[in-house]
Formats: sequence, C-alpha cells, structure tokens
Amino acid sequence: MSKKIKCAIIGSGNIGTDLMIKVMRNSQNLEMGAMVGIDPNSDGLARAARLGVPITHEGIDGLRKMPNYDEIGVVFDATSAKAHIYNNDLLQKDGKKVIDLTPAAVGPFTIPAINGDEHIDAPNVNMVTCGGQATIPMVYAVKRVSKRVPYAEIVASISSKSAGPGTRANIDEFTETTSLAIEKLGGAERGKAVIILNPAEPPLIMRDTIFVLSQGASQEDIEKSVLEMVKDVQKYVPGYRLKQKVQFEVIGDNNPVRIPKIGYSTGLKTTIMLEVEGAAHYLPAYAGNLDIMTSAALTSADHWAAKQLSKEVA
Repeated sequence: MSKKIKCAIIGSGNIGTDLMIKVMRNSQNLEMGAMVGIDPNSDGLARAARLGVPITHEGIDGLRKMPNYDEIGVVFDATSAKAHIYNNDLLQKDGKKVIDLTPAAVGPFTIPAINGDEHIDAPNVNMVTCGGQATIPMVYAVKRVSKRVPYAEIVASISSKSAGPGTRANIDEFTETTSLAIEKLGGAERGKAVIILNPAEPPLIMRDTIFVLSQGASQEDIEKSVLEMVKDVQKYVPGYRLKQKVQFEVIGDNNPVRIPKIGYSTGLKTTIMLEVEGAAHYLPAYAGNLDIMTSAALTSADHWAAKQLSKEVA
C-alpha cells in the first residue's frame, strides 16, 4: 500500500527514539507525524528534526496544538506510567489509538507472539515491559502444554546504559506490571519479576532467566513448545535466542517448594535462559531490551494500521 497512517511518539528518550527509527525504516503502514518531548535539548528531538519529523518540546499539550494533529491516527506513549494516565485521558477524548510502552497497564496486555491481534481494536493496548516481552512468551510456552503452572519467576538483566530516566523511574511499576502479566498472559497462578540494571563495562547484552514450575507435561513437550515460541518471537525480534539448552529439575514430594498464597507444590521445574540482541537502530546491539519493546509495539501498531487501511480500500 502506498498510503500510510501518521503516528506520533510521546517521549524522546531511548525507547521513543529507537521506535522512531524503526517506524521510518521498517513500518509497512505507518509514517512519522510527530516526535514529542519535554526537553528541548534532547537527542531524540534533535535527531527527529534532522530527519524532517515535526517536533515539539511541550509534551502532550504541544502535540495537540500541532497543525497536523488531526491527521495522526495512532500515538505511541514512551514516557512513564504516571504521565501515561494523563496523556491517555486526553488522547482518548481526541479519538486516538494509543500504544502504551509504559508499565501503566491501562489497556489490555499485548505480546504479539502470545495474543497477537486479540485486542487490535482496543483504544489503548499495553506492551507490558521489556522484560515481560522477552520472558512471558516462555512462560506461556510451558503453560500451553501443561495442565497447571503454579508458579513462574523471571529475572531480566539489562545494561545500565540502556536504561534511561523513564525506565529508572518505573522500576516498581516494572515489577508489578510484569508479575501481573506473567499470570494474565503467561498463565501462571503466581508470578514474580525481578529487573537488574547491570553497570558492567563494556555493557552486557540483555539476558533473561525464566523459572517455571509446571504439572502435567513432559520435558520433551515443554522443550518443543519453547523452541517453537522462540521462532515466533524471532519473526519480529531476530536477535531473540536461547542462551543454552532448556534445563529441567523434578521437584518431588520429598522437597516441595512453598509458593505464597498457594502453599507447598511439586512438579517439573523448567529453567530457560535467553539473550536478546538489539538491531542497533539507536543504541548499540546490547540494548535488546529496547529492541524487543519497540519491535513489539511497532508490530501491534502496524497490524492495526493495516486493518484501518483495508477498511478504507473496501
């Protein structure tokens, strides 16, 4: 299709800038309509201006005053959970489709490899967190071949250099939102999330460890499901891969684990280790946490835009 829908990005930091470059390079159905920030000296706004993208440093209020605002169909919010509440209220009044890259969790959780276009028509969809995008598909991969998943825990380790002020301001929201999504999307009865900002130099690539306690599935079925899910995520995040072979441990009656609000439980413990290499569109390849978040958001928005454009053709 030659016609595209204009989009705006609120948040000119690491995530917003990486997303802008992805829209301009990779999007099939979207084109940049505005880059929005609050710091007139931010690198993201300067880069957008050099690329010919309309900019404002007056936040959501500045966006709404831009002459092309009526042409913008979808808005990505890459600010903070607190700011998103305010932004979304205004955007909904204006009839904009909103893709939320903060942990605010106003709209339904969306991970392309799990629930794809299930909420494509929702006015606001939430992309969980970078750690959630990377790890919850693995929890779901175990759950879909199991009778029960009493518990799942994820540990996401990202380079400190890839975590901007927005990410740092949302650490509590990150753990709460990711834990909830482990249960809602991953299918675990109890979920826990931990994030580590690694200050190592040179910066280390994003690494994730997932622990899942399941019942009613064989090791062979779980490993097959995990490998299939890795391929599904790689369709939009090519740098997503297993770090080593899936590991298993039988938790028997002689050594059950105690799960908060569930009690003692047994089953098969699956350990999955991942690494996510970024496409290096803005930050270097170690920032896989940015890449998986922005790639997932763009995939969801592109599918929505394709549906809108097909309606216009029809």
